[in-house]
Amino acid sequence: MKKLLSEQLVDYLERRDTKYVFGLCGHTVIAMLDALEKSKKLKYISVRHEQIASTAADGYARATGRASVVLCHLGPGLTNATTGVANAALDSIPMVVIAGDVPSYYYGKHPHQEVNMHADASQYEIYKPFVKRAWRIDKAEMFPEILEKAFRLAESGRPGPVLISVPMDMFSREVDTRFFERTYLDSHETVKPSLDEETAKKIVKILVEAKNPVLHVGGGIILAKASEELKDFVEFLEIPVSRTLMGQGALSDKHPLMMGMTGFWGTYFINGKTSQADVILGLGTRFAEADSSSWYNGITFDVDKTKFMQIDIESSEIGRNYPVSIGAVADLKLALKVLLKVAKELYPNGVKRPEIIKAIEEYKKEFKESNKGIAEDSRFPMTPQRILKDVREVLPEDAIICTDVGWNKNGVGQQFDITQPGTIMHPGGLATMGFGSAALLGVKLAKPDKKVITLIGDGGFGTNPSVLATAKEYNIPVVWVVMNNYAFGTIAGLEGAHYKHNFGTVFRIDSKPYNPEWAEVAKAYGIKAKKIQSADEFKEAFREAINSNEPYLLDVPMENIPVPTEGIWNINDIYTPKENVQDGVLMSGEAIRSKHVSTK
Repeated sequence: MKKLLSEQLVDYLERRDTKYVFGLCGHTVIAMLDALEKSKKLKYISVRHEQIASTAADGYARATGRASVVLCHLGPGLTNATTGVANAALDSIPMVVIAGDVPSYYYGKHPHQEVNMHADASQYEIYKPFVKRAWRIDKAEMFPEILEKAFRLAESGRPGPVLISVPMDMFSREVDTRFFERTYLDSHETVKPSLDEETAKKIVKILVEAKNPVLHVGGGIILAKASEELKDFVEFLEIPVSRTLMGQGALSDKHPLMMGMTGFWGTYFINGKTSQADVILGLGTRFAEADSSSWYNGITFDVDKTKFMQIDIESSEIGRNYPVSIGAVADLKLALKVLLKVAKELYPNGVKRPEIIKAIEEYKKEFKESNKGIAEDSRFPMTPQRILKDVREVLPEDAIICTDVGWNKNGVGQQFDITQPGTIMHPGGLATMGFGSAALLGVKLAKPDKKVITLIGDGGFGTNPSVLATAKEYNIPVVWVVMNNYAFGTIAGLEGAHYKHNFGTVFRIDSKPYNPEWAEVAKAYGIKAKKIQSADEFKEAFREAINSNEPYLLDVPMENIPVPTEGIWNINDIYTPKENVQDGVLMSGEAIRSKHVSTK
């Protein structure tokens, strides 16, 4: 029996229990839209820009742990989606992008919107640098097999996006159903590798015998859904935990063994503990630049004093930035189960480290106290610390927050307690501005019973306000909190610190602050909105917004105060060179930390 390829693709997605397809129309995918229109199980989310589609799909995949689906047009449709797909790639988020392409029988003739600069019909090559695999369908009968490979690859190992470029004529071809029927015999699951017990014994012994051990955890813990296993292991051996930005929520920020975020936005206490550790076990982290203070030795980590071990699902991440004495490829959930089993066999009574628990407790108390004044300040425009404090006091702990770039990401990572895994979503590797405003749409579709908000700057929100149209069209009840400082605030702060001006980084007309009235823009889209007029007004307005059960935007005027930075970022030494730093290497003495006293 034969059926249209488009119809069989829809049937395949339904069988995989795919709920949503995110996309924007174009002539190359009309046949797919026709097939989707007939589906009673699949819902198509039509957006006004392809980056919204790929970013919303990113949020959906983070919330579900399964590959999301993006459908886009060729050429500009594919390139518009690029940033969202690349962000997902760098954050290890599974996604299958299906892009329409020129008719197969017109390859190389330069039909409308064809990409063929270096090879005929080569648009799929645009994605090769950042997706796990990119395919072009040259024969309709091969599509089911490639589709199956695509989903398995996206979800296995280190997850990530894949691309399938489909000539538009293929969607309208009739294909024997037996090719798709073959895929239904597949389990669609891949067994993940665990940690062998001998290696686990070595790791546990090294940790127990260490004087100052630390577990450094990244986003890999979240992806592996290994938070409970992490908690059980660190509690049994009482090992202090540091985390990356992407590792926020892996262990509750309120847990007595969780120190907090390291690196540029880490604090003296946390960076001090990790730099003085004699053993560090890295779990699901690549020891990235911001988390490692640009790898300046002795600031956050010290390769001369510390023995590093590392467990990751991706072999290429092991030893990437620090040499390891033990490197193991394993699923972190399975690995932590083995580590705990072995630890209980070797040390039945566990290990007690009351000194470090007390030190962490005292540090957290001191940090909160030092921040109390500015967090309770009623001046207006509001301080970012006050915004975060009020949000935390009102928002349920199981609500989900999508951040963006600036205070809403870096400050949240540093000062905002996350207690449950999967309730904070940062754009980490690519740090994409505009991520939060679209990602929350996909998150809410995946988790309709949860409160979902974004903390986003006015620069980030301004990149693509048409997210409002999508929220209104599909009645997706999310809340945008626009932290409005009339600037690309982080860059304005850097430029001001090093060059004493803010050229190209602040929004001005005739030297006066300028922005669209975001609340009025939202209302024009049919979205409920309010511009905050005083600090004391915000908390109740936010409470009203999250309880409204409809899309809601709050425009919150905010001071452009830098996030406290007690670590190191090499860009500071590039802009203002230090004699003891050469080509990003600390040659002698100490690096000068950039602490913004104005934040206190």
